[in-house]
Amino acid sequence: MNKKMEYEAVVGLEIHAELESQSKMFCACPVVDHTQAQPNSVVCPVCSGMPGVLPVVNQRAVDYALRVALALNCEIAPVSIFARKNYFYPDLPKGYQISQYEQPLAVNGMLTLLTRDGEKEIRIRRVHLEEDTGKLTHVQNNGKARSLINLNRAGVPLLEIVSEPDLRSAADVRAYASALRSILRYLGVNSGDMQKGVLRIEPNVSVRPVGSKEFLTRTEIKNLNSFRSLENSVAYEIARQTQLHREGQPVLQQTLGWDVEQGLTKPQRGKEEAHDYRYFPDPDLLPLVIDDGWIQRIADSLPELPDDKKKRFMERYGLPSYDAALLTSDREMADYFENCVSLFPHPKQVSNWVMGALLGLLNALGKSIDESPVNPENLARLLALVEEGVISGKIAKTVFDEM
Repeated sequence: MNKKMEYEAVVGLEIHAELESQSKMFCACPVVDHTQAQPNSVVCPVCSGMPGVLPVVNQRAVDYALRVALALNCEIAPVSIFARKNYFYPDLPKGYQISQYEQPLAVNGMLTLLTRDGEKEIRIRRVHLEEDTGKLTHVQNNGKARSLINLNRAGVPLLEIVSEPDLRSAADVRAYASALRSILRYLGVNSGDMQKGVLRIEPNVSVRPVGSKEFLTRTEIKNLNSFRSLENSVAYEIARQTQLHREGQPVLQQTLGWDVEQGLTKPQRGKEEAHDYRYFPDPDLLPLVIDDGWIQRIADSLPELPDDKKKRFMERYGLPSYDAALLTSDREMADYFENCVSLFPHPKQVSNWVMGALLGLLNALGKSIDESPVNPENLARLLALVEEGVISGKIAKTVFDEM
């Protein structure tokens, strides 16, 4: 019936980022690498949900949340409220999650995104604080299915960043998530290590006829922990929903999982609405009051962010947009480049070597640039030998491999 009709994607992202504070959101338990620490070794009555305990807000986590909100050009609420989100699952032993709902920390932000079609402004609906859940591991033991619970992650400060549904393709979704991850890393609030689950992405996907302003039924893909899974799952879901519309079939509002092996989404449960969670203000926590002095102190501490650094690299070093974008996508890589240029003042040559030979070998070794066996000083000395005619470019690559 609708075979000839063209459809467009309508996608918004919920990104959950664990904040790298030393202690949990509402208790004094240390934040540890929960992929390495002994299970249930950093748990107390507060984060395990024992009766009669009183949570206390972690100020460092609030500072980190403010850094992100300001970097995303958000309006900071002078008063925000922590609520109880009743969400009864085994990884929440107290039966609810402390989060923010009606009065979040920050709203109405903006992230300018460079896409294949030029610059796009992606609106940020809200940035709010909450606590992370524990982690379930499902195993088979003597033919019986069992679920093991590790509460080390329960109570870790979690920042949720919710975009408006302004993304129109799987490629744009990936570009937005990558840009946001880069900002979090620049701010020093999150490592960006998606394999460890410290950054998790949940896209809300729907499609609609091109030219329509109506929002149709959406699905949510849960807990994606790689950019490849994000892009592939969104692309699959766009195609699946488009096909359903063209066949006159309904799209069910569901929460979905992504099956990496089969390359398809699978239903998990019906999608909840806000009223299903029965939010109400947490009676144990006072309103969070943020005054102008607090905001200014955080604003003054912000580093140069990727977008500003990219523009500076283009203006100061005469680099093309592609070079500048790649070099500033990672703070450590940008520092490496500038350290090298300070000793060998030929920016384009340094850029070519960093983006080519250096990143190629680091990727092959599975190392980050701050683990590079060749430091900026030694790369600058090597390039100087080529510039002075002591060795050729071909010999320099051989020397570089040895280095």
